[in-house]
Amino acid sequence: MSTTRAAPASSGRRAAAGRHGHGTDPDHRRLSWRDRLYRFDMRYMPYVLIAPFFLIFLVFGLFPLVFNGVVALRNYRLDDPTLTGWAGLANFRQLFGDEDFWNALYNTFGIFLLSSVPQLLLALIVASLLNRRLRAQTWWRVGVLLPYVTPIVASTMVFSVFFSRDFGMANWVLGLFGIGGDEPINWRADKLHAWIAITTMVNWKWIGYNALLYLAAMQSIPRDVYEAAAVDGAGPWRQLWRITVPMIQPVIVFTVILSTIGGFQLFIEPMLFDLNSQAATGGPNGEWQTIAQLIYKVGWKDLNLGYAAAMSWALFLIILVVAGINTLLTNRISGGRSR
Repeated sequence: MSTTRAAPASSGRRAAAGRHGHGTDPDHRRLSWRDRLYRFDMRYMPYVLIAPFFLIFLVFGLFPLVFNGVVALRNYRLDDPTLTGWAGLANFRQLFGDEDFWNALYNTFGIFLLSSVPQLLLALIVASLLNRRLRAQTWWRVGVLLPYVTPIVASTMVFSVFFSRDFGMANWVLGLFGIGGDEPINWRADKLHAWIAITTMVNWKWIGYNALLYLAAMQSIPRDVYEAAAVDGAGPWRQLWRITVPMIQPVIVFTVILSTIGGFQLFIEPMLFDLNSQAATGGPNGEWQTIAQLIYKVGWKDLNLGYAAAMSWALFLIILVVAGINTLLTNRISGGRSR
């Protein structure tokens, strides 16, 4: 009796499913538009959302990089369209005997060392001060970021006047301390003074930015660690180097890599510091001409794009090597490996 009663019920359910257009096989059932939209949202929408980034990177990132590599291996001059064909490694071999390239590399290294080392050390100290309980704490934290949000062209033009020989405030301030005497310092006359002026511009802009990165990392350190160190007799300076620096080491490595890349690509500050900025010579005798300036001059002033492309690839390799060395040194100095 129970079997004969269950059969009509199951057949009725199949008939009802047939009337509503649904089969017993889930692979062949007809989906509503809501189900199709949900399936598209779950399966394909993530790829649709990330596709613009990869398309933009392909057009404006990867393609110029590959094309620049091809140009570096060719004779490519805008002032002589007839000079074509593959040059092989001739453009790269030319670098070894180019005095302008080695002078620019020397200037770039010098400005990089004078700017990056004090910049990161001062940023670490500023972040340590901001990590304390201060009055108007938010105001101070926002204030150190103001140089970073200031347009770089505007700030560089102001500093260019600031380091003027005859009417610059830099010489006036130094004169208050008896430095310079009757003869004002010509900040554009030699390498050292020009490097100091340019590194002042760079550090003024980037110390606050790096300090906020360090401050964000310091916020994750438990206060109990500092309290225990204070009980053991460790002062603020010892806490900074023994506790803070090792615990924020990954962020320090990150800022070292960023400062290395930015330091070797320095362009706007030395470019606008020159009174004849359109020449991109970095002074009368190339006192502060960086590699980025030289690449611009060779490519768009001398119209030798093949040689300029070779310089840019050489700069890329130099940045990789220096960034790797800086990372190893930072790990060694901070007492461990980055994670």
